[in-house]
Amino acid sequence: MQDRNSLIWLDGQWLPASEAKVSVLTHTLHYGYGCFEGIRAYETAAGPALFRLPEHLRRLEDSARILAIDMPFDRSTLTEACREVVARNGLNSAYVRPLVFLGDEKLGVDPAGAKTHVMVAAWPWGTYLGGAALQTGIRVRVSSYARHHPNVQMCRAKAISAYANSILSVREARRDGYDEAILLDTEGYVAEGSSENLFIVRDGELLEPETTSALDGITRRTASTLAREAGLSVRAKRLTRDEVYCADEVFFTGTAAEITPVVEVDARRIGNGQPGPITRRLQQAYFAAVRGEDERHDDWLTPAT
Repeated sequence: MQDRNSLIWLDGQWLPASEAKVSVLTHTLHYGYGCFEGIRAYETAAGPALFRLPEHLRRLEDSARILAIDMPFDRSTLTEACREVVARNGLNSAYVRPLVFLGDEKLGVDPAGAKTHVMVAAWPWGTYLGGAALQTGIRVRVSSYARHHPNVQMCRAKAISAYANSILSVREARRDGYDEAILLDTEGYVAEGSSENLFIVRDGELLEPETTSALDGITRRTASTLAREAGLSVRAKRLTRDEVYCADEVFFTGTAAEITPVVEVDARRIGNGQPGPITRRLQQAYFAAVRGEDERHDDWLTPAT
C-alpha cells in the first residue's frame, strides 16, 4: 500500500516512508491510545483537492481533547501538512491519514510523561469495499459484537483503540460471506457500520440512527446536506434492526466507503435487491461535489497545491 519512497510528514519533518520510524516501545503501539483521521483528496479540473479538510482537522482536535492528549501542532500547520503530502507525492487522488500517537518515553497504563507525536501520510486508494460496491451494492450482516456504550469508549473520538471493535465485526462478517457489518448499540438499536454511518430510506424519507454510540461522520453530514438540498426529509431517530430489514433502501456513508448501497442485510433483500433511486441520486450529488462539479460546495474543497 505505502510506497517506501513516498514522503511522510512526521513532527514537522518530511521523511521517506522507509525512514519514518518509531520505537517498538512506543506507548500507543502497546495501549492503542491515540487518534487519527481519514481524509480523501479527489482529482478535480483544478487539480487535486482535499474534501472537507477543516472539518476533519477539527474532529482530530476534538478527538485529542476527549482523550486528554495535548496537540503539539496547530490546525494551520496540519492543514499545510495534509495539502503538501498530496502534492509532494505527486498524487492526483489520495487517502490522507493524520495520526496522533504517544512516544516511548513512558510505558504503563498512565501515559503521563510520554511525548505526543503527529504524522501525516497519503497513498492512492480506490473503492474501499471493492470495485463493484458503488454500482451493485453490498451484502451486510448484523454483528454479534455491540458498539461501545459512550461511557465505555467515548464515541465522539476517532480513537485508535475503538477500532478493535470494528475489526472484530468486519472480520466476523467476511468470515460468514458478507461484505460488511452493522453494529447495534448496547440497548439493541442500530448504531453504525464497522467504519461507516448508515441511512435507511422509507417512503421517501431518510432516517439515520442517533449518533450517541456512533462517530459523527463527516460524509454523513454531507449526505444529509445534499439530501435536504434535493428536497428530501432527513430525520435522526432510534432505529431497530427490523426497520432496516423493511427499508426501501439502505446505504452506508464514510470517507473510505463514500456512499455505498446496501442491497441485503442478514440474508434479507432490501427493496428490490438493487441500489435504489434516492441512493443513486445522492451518489451523483456527492461525486459532483467531491470532484468540484458543484459550485455550491466549492468551499468543501481545499486545493492540494
